[in-house]
Amino acid sequence: MLCRTAEDLYWVARSIERAENTARLLDIAQRIALLPERLDRGKATAAPWRRALDSLGIAGSYAASHATIDAEGVVHHLLLSPANPNSIHSCLLRARENARAQRVAITAEMYEDLNTSWLEMRRLDATRLRMNGLSDTLEWVKTRSASFRGVTIGTLGRGEGYHFLQLGAFIERADWAIRLLDLISSDDDLPETGEARDAVQYFQWSALLQSLSAFETYRRLYRDSVSPAGVASLMLLNSDNPRSLQTCLGAAHRILQALSGGTPLEVVRQAGALAAQSRYARIDEIIAGGMEAWLQDTMARLAGLGAEIHRQFMSTASALPSGPTATRQAQWQTSA
Repeated sequence: MLCRTAEDLYWVARSIERAENTARLLDIAQRIALLPERLDRGKATAAPWRRALDSLGIAGSYAASHATIDAEGVVHHLLLSPANPNSIHSCLLRARENARAQRVAITAEMYEDLNTSWLEMRRLDATRLRMNGLSDTLEWVKTRSASFRGVTIGTLGRGEGYHFLQLGAFIERADWAIRLLDLISSDDDLPETGEARDAVQYFQWSALLQSLSAFETYRRLYRDSVSPAGVASLMLLNSDNPRSLQTCLGAAHRILQALSGGTPLEVVRQAGALAAQSRYARIDEIIAGGMEAWLQDTMARLAGLGAEIHRQFMSTASALPSGPTATRQAQWQTSA
């Protein structure tokens, strides 16, 4: 397969997955912002929206064009803004344009599905968003992402094109498993008192599960009250969770093995090492060693894997893929 074709298909999947997970991020921030415990705490009402920007490494670029951090500004920046290259608007446009460039490599149904998503997104503005409601709009984004996955699985042959689409989706989803967990685990605006702190934490972690459509899965697998350790285990280490870090890295490793054709490539080794790390890790050891440090190390290694995927399979003229690097600002750059 041509490098440019592989790259375009890879980024079709990453862009659609990024749009869906940005919708989930906004949903989490909205749920947390509505907690009663935050209402009498002044600037704390802006904390969920600030954390959403921090988790993407774009607080600085946001501040350059916005005087304050509030719900309306952050929602516009992450959902509607064409100036933000990683807004849902920009992600759906990029997915559609990359797919249009590779019409012969995908099915007609796949392109029509992406085109429908973009045309509907193009009609969305602040007025229509207020009429539809933020929650319904975010659900629409998630539904469009699911629609594209279904059409892809149901219509595309299992060749190299399919593998690169799947690879892009799983690499992006692995990145977001860390980002969304970090959004909650590093909240510095919790109440100081024990009972109030416990209540806010419970609702925050529950909001995360609900936004990921994983609340029922958590109850089925753990059968106890929602706890930070339980949610972290589900999101990072549980292979029964289709969005967990372990599930995504394991799938990425298998796809890269198939693409390598049995050749011992460095990219396959890196993917296997990352998959093994999440497969054999224990949540109590991660917490004891510092959750933040473990997440940052894994994000850095995932960034290295993304760079190696581009080096091995894709055009060298383009920029490296987005993903976690040493600083949060550098984490959220897109490829050219």
